[in-house]
Amino acid sequence: MDASDDIETGLEGDDRNFITALARGLEVLRCFRPSETELTNQEIAARTGLPKATISRLTYTLRKLDYLVHSERNGTYRLGPGVLALGYGVLAGMETSERARDQMRALCEGPNPHVTAAFAERHRLQAVYVGVQRSHQAVSLTMNVGARLPLFHSAIGRAILVAMTQEERAHVMHLAEQERPGDVPRYRESLARALEDYAALGYTTSFGDWRPEINGIAVPVVSLNGDRIFGLNVGGPSFLVSPEELREGYAERVLAAAAALSRKAGA
Repeated sequence: MDASDDIETGLEGDDRNFITALARGLEVLRCFRPSETELTNQEIAARTGLPKATISRLTYTLRKLDYLVHSERNGTYRLGPGVLALGYGVLAGMETSERARDQMRALCEGPNPHVTAAFAERHRLQAVYVGVQRSHQAVSLTMNVGARLPLFHSAIGRAILVAMTQEERAHVMHLAEQERPGDVPRYRESLARALEDYAALGYTTSFGDWRPEINGIAVPVVSLNGDRIFGLNVGGPSFLVSPEELREGYAERVLAAAAALSRKAGA
């Protein structure tokens, strides 16, 4: 099932309160990636599954509202200042991610100068970085704020999953069945392993599961009222940051940082 199927069914079925036109516009904005900053109407139509004529009207409207910028030279669109303003508004409201900055900086000052620490929150089937702290070494992960990691295969995504209630996880699995039905068996297997790791270790892992060249461990950070779940991770290139080092040199540090942030998250 592609994105257009979700949009047409209102994500949750026949929802009379669901505004399809708005959902379509947001789906267009979600097509852009850090590595693909310019797209044509045809490329956007292919990614959303929507007719090209519909995409043309949507991109025209988004351009009028400054959410997209059009290049007359090559006929492509890129995200505009309106999206940036929304992003700043979101980040400004994330006090917990601000509080996480000191904890992430401390993690990067640990024994291995090649680690990266990050803070993320779930969006659909992804964990979106809302805070990143990299070491100053030339060789480290180059993820930035806004990077999107797979929820079921990254350590930070798994940390978010294990902290969810059964009802919340059921909702995410329902979303997976709609968007990625062929991947659901692997998602269930990954979730089961994440729950086992968390029960035994107190944190989740991803040692080459997402990308062969990346190792990481992560822990959940839950607001005091339980309304928000974040993930806090530390990791790095697999040839410089081993699973053993993460377990022995960073696990306790990450757990302590998450405990401190969880106490403050609802303040």
